[in-house]
Amino acid sequence: MRPVDERAVLVDSNILIDISSCDPVWYRWSRENLEELAGERLILNPIVLSEFSVRFETMEAADDALAALELNRENLPWEAGFVAGRAFHVYRQAGGARERTLPDFLIGAHAYVMGHRLLTRDGRRYRTYFPGLDLIAPAEEQHS
Repeated sequence: MRPVDERAVLVDSNILIDISSCDPVWYRWSRENLEELAGERLILNPIVLSEFSVRFETMEAADDALAALELNRENLPWEAGFVAGRAFHVYRQAGGARERTLPDFLIGAHAYVMGHRLLTRDGRRYRTYFPGLDLIAPAEEQHS
């Protein structure tokens, strides 16, 4: 893992979905935390974009929904693919299910490898499989 860049924050798709959908449970938490990070370098990667964009018919519509957030686009580093695969392997060996989990491992590995902090409302898996990853997430008891 590279040294933490305290000013770079990878934004997880759940945060973007909460805000764009005005989620009744998570909108406020997600919006407030994103606003607190307004002076930071906020990162969007292709995995997050793919999870977020399923709600839109065109790339332009997805871009329009994200425009006000001033996200910096960053590709997934090659090393993150390997790190995600290893973490996913450990998860599967521990009995973890296959459905919808690999994108989370790619997102976590990207933040871990690049030394970014990760803004997410679902920190449990990241805490377990990426120890040392700097998370901005609700306390465990809030999302158990």
